[in-house]
Amino acid sequence: MSIVQHKRKPLEILYGIKNRLLHIIAYITFPYQVTVFLHRMRGVKIGKKSHVARLVSFDDRNPELIEIGNGVAITTGVMILCHQRDLTDYKPEMYAMHCPFKKGKVIIKDGAHIGIGAIIMHSVTIGKRAIIGTGSVVQYTD
Repeated sequence: MSIVQHKRKPLEILYGIKNRLLHIIAYITFPYQVTVFLHRMRGVKIGKKSHVARLVSFDDRNPELIEIGNGVAITTGVMILCHQRDLTDYKPEMYAMHCPFKKGKVIIKDGAHIGIGAIIMHSVTIGKRAIIGTGSVVQYTD
């Protein structure tokens, strides 16, 4: 896990726009093979025979930090995030958006199943054939 804080350069902004547009298209497209193809174009590593349903949100800021194994099922409404604000030094008079980001890889190993509406946070590894239940939140803790 690392902490990042910097202003984006023009190329980073264009990269972000491209990723966001592909994400929007993938969010509503079908069949799932097209959805998987579009997320791969964004930089998400997705293994063979993995299924990504519509309405799945992969991190917009760092999609390249997501690795999905073979035969993984990711169902509708799942969110996979590779970053969040580091609120360690946050004080009530501060604006939270000025806090730096923490980011880390999300790895989902072969054969895992991610249930409807689950949220997977940064720096998490989900084991082989694991089942993450509907509406679960999986989060890394120090």
